Amino acid sequence: MKFRVDEISSVITEEIRQYRGRVDVAEVGKVLEVGDGIARVYGLSNAMAGERLDFANGASGQVFNLEENSVGVVVLGDYLGIKEGDEVRRTGEVLSVPCGDAMVGRVVDPLGRPLDGKGVIETPHRRPLEFKAPGIAQRQPVNEPLQTGIKAIDSMIPVGRGQRELIIGDRKTGKTAIAIDTIINQKGEDVICVYVAIGQKESTVVGVVEKLRSQGAMDYTIVVSAGASDPAPLQFIAPYAGAAMAEYFMYLQGRATLCIYDDLTKQAHAYRQLSLLLRRPPGREAYPGDVFYLHSRLLERSCKLREEYAVVPKDTKEDSRDRSLGRKHPQGLKAPHEHRPDDIDGLYHRPHGREKAQAWLNTLPDKDKYKVMRFKDSGGSMTALPVIETMEGEVAAYIPTNVISITDGQIYLEPDLFFAGVRPAVNVGISVSRVGGNAQRKAMKKIAGSLRLDLAAYRELEAFAQLGTELDAATQRQLDRGARMVELLKQPQYAPYKLSDQVVSIFAGAKGYLDNLPLNKVRAFEEALLKHVGDEFPEVVKAITDTGDLPDDLQTRLKKIIEDFKSHFGEKAAERK
Repeated sequence: MKFRVDEISSVITEEIRQYRGRVDVAEVGKVLEVGDGIARVYGLSNAMAGERLDFANGASGQVFNLEENSVGVVVLGDYLGIKEGDEVRRTGEVLSVPCGDAMVGRVVDPLGRPLDGKGVIETPHRRPLEFKAPGIAQRQPVNEPLQTGIKAIDSMIPVGRGQRELIIGDRKTGKTAIAIDTIINQKGEDVICVYVAIGQKESTVVGVVEKLRSQGAMDYTIVVSAGASDPAPLQFIAPYAGAAMAEYFMYLQGRATLCIYDDLTKQAHAYRQLSLLLRRPPGREAYPGDVFYLHSRLLERSCKLREEYAVVPKDTKEDSRDRSLGRKHPQGLKAPHEHRPDDIDGLYHRPHGREKAQAWLNTLPDKDKYKVMRFKDSGGSMTALPVIETMEGEVAAYIPTNVISITDGQIYLEPDLFFAGVRPAVNVGISVSRVGGNAQRKAMKKIAGSLRLDLAAYRELEAFAQLGTELDAATQRQLDRGARMVELLKQPQYAPYKLSDQVVSIFAGAKGYLDNLPLNKVRAFEEALLKHVGDEFPEVVKAITDTGDLPDDLQTRLKKIIEDFKSHFGEKAAERK
């Protein structure tokens, strides 16, 4: 084989001409000590709090402590494969997790790695684990319901989109059941759900996933699992990872999201473990002093974002997310009430509402060529349902008290009610929603306005009646009504009620149509009534569903339907037998 010198020299010349020097500059430290998921690293003087570090064995870590001569790092992987003297490299990036549509329907760990055996999740999107909560100006009041499908909650302790409602109670009192039923009830509501399981057994998480899958709820749900056998760092970051995955849909797609943190008590335990290992000063119950901030910075990320509108050409597609739309009017007209120093040739900045945008549109001489359009990436929400476990009903304990103070209300599940067969075991006296009727449909607000107070009064009268004193007729009627309403509000697990069924059921109880029924017939009456209304009067169901209201004429008709049904209830029951 002959070599051509001219060809070889030309190749070498071209390589020299195109040569670019590349220098790999990285800040590298050394592991001083490692154990229990914690590593101390020397030589990373420029490391940032929350920064991701890479260990030589492939594990990642997060900077937790910034000390004078070293940094404390929590290891998010196999710390047993790390030894003293190993190299640790800075990445210059804060810890982030994958997010996006590809995550929906998957079971992942807090780092976004799949746990369901369905292969690698391919998504170009990532979001930081920690993210600053939106300010007041970026929010709007919570005024849109998020239906749980649970009669006792939707009627007395309503939850709104963007709200933070605590679920609190002793172990095995139905806290997770409420969360799962709420997820199931979001089917068809265009709500992305994120269920974060912290410190639970893997078998328990598998059971939850299978139940969600059987109900078709995994089609819009992401499950983040940091099991009981996982190291404390993963349990610590799990809720933040879930919030980051939900924020993608809230900020970038303007969609409603629901986050379940089950439960934050175990996250606080993991945080305490990490803090003690890093020799942070312990406080009450050995928790560090910033344990309050641990949960506040998480829950403050939940909100209802402000809707933003613009005036755009009529042929603009409704699914457009281009914020440059509507900025420049061809005639250079200024918005009369929106003039700002940075207005450029008719620039119209982020209208605060449809009314303002419409008012500006009406000032244009060629307004017929334009329309008001909401940006699709505005108006999203994140609703948080954190779960806290109490011991012996002690809601005044340290962690429960902290979380209660930074939420918009709590749903308290009482053990005595649970073991007495009341499911869900909601104590209406302690439970509260600070959003209240603003997060309720008009129909529910009209019929359940005094239900919570009536049930609380019933509990007190019930305790008084046990003393054996003679009761007057009015008190006895109140006791009878209360007992039947308690029976009516019982609900099996995994069977959420749609709005129309809730309204019909509670209407029948609140108007006294159950008062003279035997207590053991209440559930059968409700079931038969709902089937009767659904089969024979679909227009009533449709009216309640579409409008969410119960006007006087519809109330009158519903009364007539229930009265007619009740008069034949005994006969129909006999026919069924």
